[in-house]
Amino acid sequence: MEILFASTELAPFVKVGGLADVAAALPKALRALGHRVTVVLPRYPLLESSGLLLARRLTPLRFTLGDKAFEATLYDARLASQVDLLVVDLPGLLDRDGVYGERGVDYPDNALRFAAFSRAVAEIALARSLAGQPVDIVHCHDWPTALVPTYLQALARTNESLSSTRTVLTLHNVAHQGIFESSVFPSLGLPAASFTMDGLEFYGKLNFLKQGIIAADRLTTVSPTYAREIQTPGEDGRGGHKLEGVLASKSRPIVGILNGVDAGVWNPAVDPALAARYDAEDHSPRARCRGALQKELGLPLDPAAPIIGSVGRLVHQKGSDLVAAVLPKILRHTDAQVVICGDGDEALVAKLEQATAKSHGRAIFIRAAAEPVVHRLYAAADLVLVPSRFEPCGLVQMYAQRYGALPVARATGGLVDTVVDCDAALETGTGFLFQEDDENALLAAVERGIAARAHARWPSLVRRVMRLDRGWERPARQYEQLFRQMSVR
Repeated sequence: MEILFASTELAPFVKVGGLADVAAALPKALRALGHRVTVVLPRYPLLESSGLLLARRLTPLRFTLGDKAFEATLYDARLASQVDLLVVDLPGLLDRDGVYGERGVDYPDNALRFAAFSRAVAEIALARSLAGQPVDIVHCHDWPTALVPTYLQALARTNESLSSTRTVLTLHNVAHQGIFESSVFPSLGLPAASFTMDGLEFYGKLNFLKQGIIAADRLTTVSPTYAREIQTPGEDGRGGHKLEGVLASKSRPIVGILNGVDAGVWNPAVDPALAARYDAEDHSPRARCRGALQKELGLPLDPAAPIIGSVGRLVHQKGSDLVAAVLPKILRHTDAQVVICGDGDEALVAKLEQATAKSHGRAIFIRAAAEPVVHRLYAAADLVLVPSRFEPCGLVQMYAQRYGALPVARATGGLVDTVVDCDAALETGTGFLFQEDDENALLAAVERGIAARAHARWPSLVRRVMRLDRGWERPARQYEQLFRQMSVR
């Protein structure tokens, strides 16, 4: 099949969240199954500064939105995975250092920025169809590309060559919806009829994700449990974030497909970032990784001390405030060392900086940690904290398991689908779950994990989690099956 993969992030070049990892790994897995996949990405300054070679196309892509004409320059590239990359340059709109904004503040013209990018994706699909290479599937991701199905529908009304092109919208996080003031509607180039309760309108504003949910041929999300959760109301950001009614009204079910782990990037047997390589059959070299990380970060060189890691965006959703609140208790109740890597909300950053400053060297906070440091933390840690209030899928817990660290996770979303709570004898389980949104519940789960570390079956537990099949082949085949069901050729 011919697949266009529209994304606003792509690891390792530009990464805000897990979407970047998915945009790099899923197209590679689909290509391995024999499909032709082209990732379409905005042209960010980071792309070329990172060494990616781009070849400029001579023919620009022209379109209008409202009363404004746009001329996009297209660039071709080939990723190391041999997946094709098509980069869209819209000067003044997409060529900025931040993806969605800077220093935690969104760009004020994001509605126009991502509407223009979405229209460009639709125009690319049309151009391919007119050239005799029709696209079977346009795979869109989250609100920044959620208008692609609507623009494609509009183009298909006057271009029969698009009649066989189908759209899939993957919901990586329903909390982020692309909500804008209604005053920007005329600049989007959409028919007036789309600004209704059955379209873009959302409590008097515009909601890009809502429109994508309505217009896409099929919806997927990144875990089976999250697919159920978002069709129900919830508190504190859980559930469907006021879109549960729209989601539940879809005539075809939302398909929950777990994300995977790219073994070419996350593999302790060959990872160049590690002090020692290891695998599930012999994970004893993790001891060297522990010592090397302690030395690198200035932690006490204590081989007996448990190491607890925390990796991710510092936001309310991820339970980062719980980590900050529980840190003093962990240090007081246990002999553990704690390493926290992340960036985000300035208030949470300040709390973590204060908490680690009072740890007498037993806790380290690394803001905006480099990727190799994160790999080394997974290889050294005994436990990794994932106290999310809601979690569509989560990659941290799977990366941790891949490297032999046990996740301590809240029982929600994709965490439920990827972590089985350990029994007291460690005969079953792949991590330590807790239910309550509470720092004491998190602490109790941490203490269970530390106690388990002293159990005779701990090495077998580490081996068990490292043997889990978290690769992308199974998810890619599930996407392939869905795409084939939709294809009309």
